[in-house]
Amino acid sequence: MFDYKNSYYYPFLTFLVYFQQKMKQRIEDFDYEFDPELIAQYPSEKRDHSRLLVLDRMSGLIKHRRFFEIRDYLKPGDVLVLNNTKVVPCRLFGKKAKTGGSVELLLIKKLGNDIWEVMAKGRVNKGTRIIFTSSFSCEVMESSHERTVVRFYYKGDWVDHISRIGSVPIPPYIKREPIEEDREWYQTVYAKEDGSIAAPTAGLHFTEDILYSLSSDGIMIVFITLHVGTGTFKPVKAELIEDHKMGYEWFEVGKEAVDIIKKARCNNGRIVAAGTTAVRALEKAAIDGELKPAKGETDLFIYPGFKFNVVDSMITNFHLPKSTLLMLVMAFAGRENILNAYNEAVRLRYRFYSYGDAMLII
Repeated sequence: MFDYKNSYYYPFLTFLVYFQQKMKQRIEDFDYEFDPELIAQYPSEKRDHSRLLVLDRMSGLIKHRRFFEIRDYLKPGDVLVLNNTKVVPCRLFGKKAKTGGSVELLLIKKLGNDIWEVMAKGRVNKGTRIIFTSSFSCEVMESSHERTVVRFYYKGDWVDHISRIGSVPIPPYIKREPIEEDREWYQTVYAKEDGSIAAPTAGLHFTEDILYSLSSDGIMIVFITLHVGTGTFKPVKAELIEDHKMGYEWFEVGKEAVDIIKKARCNNGRIVAAGTTAVRALEKAAIDGELKPAKGETDLFIYPGFKFNVVDSMITNFHLPKSTLLMLVMAFAGRENILNAYNEAVRLRYRFYSYGDAMLII
């Protein structure tokens, strides 16, 4: 019998089998049984008191802690990478000028001066005028199945108008209307750069006290930016996941962050990314194998088989079945490890999704 394991061709055969398996990944491989009652409708009373499931991706071992105990798993010389994007209150409610019919718009992407791509709830045609206040309105420039584009008209400052009339775009699986407190809850304490339609939710668990404590412990904290858009949440409809196309989102990984990360790597420090958005930005900046300063738009889709060049550990929330977010964490920690962790989280009634509990993958 041919001993293929000791043959000259074994490495090639192994790669061929791996490649075939990767190409056969189907959407149903990323499903899990879930109880909708576990979807958190409100955040924890204290950000850093949410539960923390710690998963060792090498051994598969699981531990249960509280988020403020994350200090026990980071050591001096590690780098914590945070996405400092800021959620814009981009959910707008208005009325059609001619008919008075209600319209809801969600700002998606700025295309030019006062011109935005939006998602519209309620039928709008090209030329429709939508009134929000006496001094703030828009006109539909383009309306199709692919996209809706509007031009805004207003007096005064854009930011003032949006801050005053816009609502926080909390996710649709939170079955309630936004309240004033969501403006604070659905924002990280280090949010700085306006541009997201959704929060980088892994970062919602951090408090200023935790960040100060980590810094005092010798953990370096760096900031990058990825503005969360529809690409992060775009449903995967393709049967084979490699056929899915992510939407484009703007990101920036600056020189200072790159220099700190590279220096830490030279000193055996680990790179800990807070959230899937931080992971995608870092790995996009190192897509050729070497981390470099980078900015622009990215549609990087990370799923099992992806080679990680930067991230050693990550913090994340619990994600929707069949989502690109779940695929990313499975790529990082292994499908079976993640399914086991999720089953354990369901069994122990962890709180899921944006306002839910957290996972640390080490």
